[in-house]
Amino acid sequence: MKNFHLPLPERTYAELRAAAERSRVPATSMAREAIQQWLLAREKAERHRAIAAYAAGMGGSPWDLDRSLEAATIELLMANQPK
Repeated sequence: MKNFHLPLPERTYAELRAAAERSRVPATSMAREAIQQWLLAREKAERHRAIAAYAAGMGGSPWDLDRSLEAATIELLMANQPK
């Protein structure tokens, strides 16, 4: 485990300390978990962006979805829409 000095604005620090006291969890543990969740969310967003860019680039190319498969998928999705 590595240490990381992170200056916080007074209000953020106070809110973190208050949340830690209410939860009876160390503030460092709460901060560590929040940072881990933020990093995971960024990774997920970047993966989504990369997949979307790839799909947009491949649209209409020989690597695009098979037209009959695409039509069947759209038909299935439309049939399962709430009414």
